[in-house]
Order: sequence, then C-alpha cells, then structure tokens
Amino acid sequence: MVRYSIIHEKNPREILLLRGSGCRWRKCAFCDYHLDCSTDMEENDRINQEAMSHVTGVYHHLEVINSGSFPELGAGTLQALVDLCKKKNIHTLHFECHWLYRDQIAPWRAAFSRVGTQLKVKIGVETFDAQYRETVLKKGIRETDPASIAAMFDECCLLFGLSGQTVDSMTHDISLGLRYFERVCVNVFIENQTDIKPDVDVIRAFTENVLPRYADNARVDILLNNTDFGVGAKEDGHEK
Repeated sequence: MVRYSIIHEKNPREILLLRGSGCRWRKCAFCDYHLDCSTDMEENDRINQEAMSHVTGVYHHLEVINSGSFPELGAGTLQALVDLCKKKNIHTLHFECHWLYRDQIAPWRAAFSRVGTQLKVKIGVETFDAQYRETVLKKGIRETDPASIAAMFDECCLLFGLSGQTVDSMTHDISLGLRYFERVCVNVFIENQTDIKPDVDVIRAFTENVLPRYADNARVDILLNNTDFGVGAKEDGHEK
C-alpha cells in the first residue's frame, strides 16, 4: 500500500495514509475505507513510522489520512506526529475526523500548537442536505446548520456521483462549503464493496457542468478517483 506522496500543484503538501484501530462509527452506507485498520497498535505504529520516515518538510505542510478519525491512530502515532512536526518544521497539519470525535479536537490543536503547528481538521459531511445525508448515507451528524459544523471543523469533504444528486445540488453543496469552511475536498464516488453504486449520469453531469467551474479554485480539491492524492494504491499490484 502506498502511504506517502507529495502534492506539488494545488495547495502543495506532503500526504500520509496511516493506519489506525478503525472507524468507530462504521455505519456510513457508502464507505468501506475503514477496512484499512488493525487492533494491533504496535504493528500500526510500525507501519506509520515507516510512512512518516519519508516526510521531508519540503513544503512545511502535511496532510494525514487514516481511513477513519485521527484519534483512532493511537497515542504512539499521534505523539510521533507531534515530534515529526517539530523536527521537520511543519507549520500546517491536516487531519480527518468524524463528528463523534469533535470534543477531542481542541486538546490536539493545543498539543500541536505547542510545537508551532497549526491543526486543520476536515469532516466528511458529503452533502449539506441533512435529510439525504442521514437517511441515505447514514453519516451520523446530528447538526444540520453548516455554520455550526464549521465552528468546530476547518475543512469539509463532499461526495458526488450518487443517485438523486443534480448539477444544482452539487453546486449548492460546494457553494456552502466555500462559504463556511476554509477548504473543500470533492470526492467522486467510486464503486466499492458497499451496496451503494455510482450513478454514471450524475458523474457525467458533474464532470461536464460542475468540475469546470471549480477545477482552478485554489480552495477546492477534486478527486475523480480516490487515489488521486497518490496514496492508497497498491505497489506493483501487491499490498505492502
């Protein structure tokens, strides 16, 4: 599994895919990313240390993905990240986090701040249509007001390519994301092991009518494939 990459173009940064104990929510109807996990935290720490060994600090900017929420990385890996940020002079670190862990964000902001690193936390809202989000996607976010969510999180992920979405709904979601959050990451849904399937007509509508509007927006990342950041793919066809 490729666990380290560098993004040189939009929002340049190094990126890590680390392994934790697994998503505690694990109810999202569309998601099987939580499969990259283990309860063997010593082995997780070993895998994560190897991935972190590639970080150079070239952009002083690092993003960490872990197929769950950052608290699930465990104390060993989190402390190693604090030490890494100090050693490599990382001024900005991005984490991902489910709504369940919102109360754990502030202490870690403080911990990283003490070594000079600003923490940016991303939440997967997928859509601001709360009824669709909770009845179809089953995200487990009780808050319906985007401003209230943004009060605790800095960035958001949106998920497009699902039946029922339209050009107007997708454009509205991005507009709300840009209004209330610092950055927006758009993921186009890729078929996985869940029962939810991509809607090719919605994906075509996004590609033709929405993508061109935001492709050059410095605050919007767009992943047409979930490995577009350079991590997550298997190396030479074999997972390592």
